[in-house]
Amino acid sequence: MKMFHKTPLAWRQLLKKRTRLLVAVAGITFADILIFIQMGFEGALFDAAIQPHRSLQADLILINPQFQTLFSVKSFSRERLYQALGYDGVQSVNSLYIGTGQWRNPETRLERAILVWGIDPAKSAFKFPEVQHNLDQIKQLNQVLFDQAGRPEYGVVGEIFQKEGSFNTELNNKAISVKGTFSNGASFAADGNVITSDSTFLQIFPERKPDRIEVGLITLKPDANLELVQSQLIAELPKDVKVLTPEEFAQIEKEYWANSTAIGFIFSLGVGVGFIVGIVIVYQILYSDVSDHLPEYATLKAMGYTDYYLLIVLMQEALLLAVLGFIPSFLLSLSLYQLAYISTMLPIFMNIERAITVFVLTIIMCSVSGAIAMRKLRSADPADIF
Repeated sequence: MKMFHKTPLAWRQLLKKRTRLLVAVAGITFADILIFIQMGFEGALFDAAIQPHRSLQADLILINPQFQTLFSVKSFSRERLYQALGYDGVQSVNSLYIGTGQWRNPETRLERAILVWGIDPAKSAFKFPEVQHNLDQIKQLNQVLFDQAGRPEYGVVGEIFQKEGSFNTELNNKAISVKGTFSNGASFAADGNVITSDSTFLQIFPERKPDRIEVGLITLKPDANLELVQSQLIAELPKDVKVLTPEEFAQIEKEYWANSTAIGFIFSLGVGVGFIVGIVIVYQILYSDVSDHLPEYATLKAMGYTDYYLLIVLMQEALLLAVLGFIPSFLLSLSLYQLAYISTMLPIFMNIERAITVFVLTIIMCSVSGAIAMRKLRSADPADIF
């Protein structure tokens, strides 16, 4: 409790020159906002990238071992899925085709890449309630379900569909009709998504072979042991497929964007730059404060106060600056996140974990600055004031 009894001295030190205090708070706020924005976009990148993986209706997933990302997915033989159906504990199997098509905005006539999912309309492949309720709508050829949370450049599909009950356009130069909508959202790999039947998919992508699929979905019996069935499939199926849980499938996508692209590195670098900028700003403020009050600190030493006491005062100043700088940065970041979401349609939202992380980084940032500025404080010699 003694530490808190010294707080008024640190607070009075900061308030003595309020312009300097405001500059320090503004600098820390700027550094924190930079960190918040970089972490927010990085989190949105990962969340958007793995949203489809976590929405699959399956207990286990079959993929090509060379799979890295949905943006460039590898296929494998459908025969592996039928082989998996013969194992104890497996209740049913399903398949997915995945391809990147060219969606035409009927108003602007401009084409834009969109991720196309081909499913068996007789089985549920996704957990999206809107998809499950509209499977009958895509049983006929050239009918699709559109991701209304995608980029607006695809056109006002949702609005027109709500008014007219249909939306006609072209996909890969094939006439198609939107018969329903769902909400998945844009990602760095795809600005939007379309779900259609496997028959329509093969018409849109005529070069694709029906017996080559991109994802196999395995549903287990209610009493089946997931780990046991997975280990059996891994051990006995040919090595041209990989057996994963949906979360393991999602982690492959996440690791690709984090480690195999420049995007993940850039966001991490941005967090580091913001941290360093904050250290420099706080150090400059504390160093100037110590320099201005060097005679007073020397007097305190002459009165018997130790360097440890003065260090505590300086660290309290640093912590006060950390709190004062974090609060406005948190509030401003909430507004910037909302603006970024509206502009990019990426799922960029504040969460408790990120707020705590940035607050801890701010405290570390200010503490490091205070520790560096302490070197100047140690040079306060009582003999200098006489």
